Amino acid sequence: MSPIDALDPKYRLILCDVWGVVHDGVTLYPGATARLRSWRDEGRCVILITNAPRTADAVSQQLARIGLARECWDGIATSGEAGIEALNALGRPVGFIGTRGDWAILERRGVELATGERFTDLACTGVTEDRPNAEDYRSDLERLADREVHMHCLNPDRIVMRGGHIEACAGAIADLYEGLGGRVTWYGKPHEKIYRHALHLAGDPPADEVLAVGDGLQTDILGAARMGFDAIFVSGGIHAGEPFPDDFAERYGLGDWRPVAVVEGID
Repeated sequence: MSPIDALDPKYRLILCDVWGVVHDGVTLYPGATARLRSWRDEGRCVILITNAPRTADAVSQQLARIGLARECWDGIATSGEAGIEALNALGRPVGFIGTRGDWAILERRGVELATGERFTDLACTGVTEDRPNAEDYRSDLERLADREVHMHCLNPDRIVMRGGHIEACAGAIADLYEGLGGRVTWYGKPHEKIYRHALHLAGDPPADEVLAVGDGLQTDILGAARMGFDAIFVSGGIHAGEPFPDDFAERYGLGDWRPVAVVEGID
């Protein structure tokens, strides 16, 4: 029996990652629907927590297209929501790196996007089809760094698996920008704000009643550890079956913290 089949009743809130745990960007993983439903049937609150640079509504629509039933979760917390709030608070036009679809989503939520180069802040949501790698943006990023433009990274993920293929994310662009001396503000896991939002959606339970489930070591697992949550590491996602690193806690100054379980998937 998998450790995930008999969770401690104390876990009143499940913070479940989406991409790499529930689906691969194209197809639902076998057993994901049944697992999410079973957690809710056990009386647990399930919040899907994702570094998608979009709104909760946009993520809900994507999940519906992939085939995940609405009754599988109680709420959705996204890095996009946190970033949009901050961008709107600026009160001025911002530059943009990302897809046309993400441009439209930000505009619908009131973010004023600049069409020229008269901006001091920039929203980064990810790569585009014609420039799929972070290095494709180097010359643009060098000019932005010279101008001291402040980048807002709405997806801290560096890569994801889409249908079995690796795809770069906004975090890879932001890493390169920081390496060029640029200033970056990060939204989403492993940073605190998205977790506070997710906890609020669930009625603010104490940390010892929270279980995080995710496949990203730098995002899902590190974020959970820093928040004082227990976690399950899903090794079959972005890390493709690699074991949990023995030096993880030492590397990040986490004492003797370890995930309560390591599973290949949540089925």
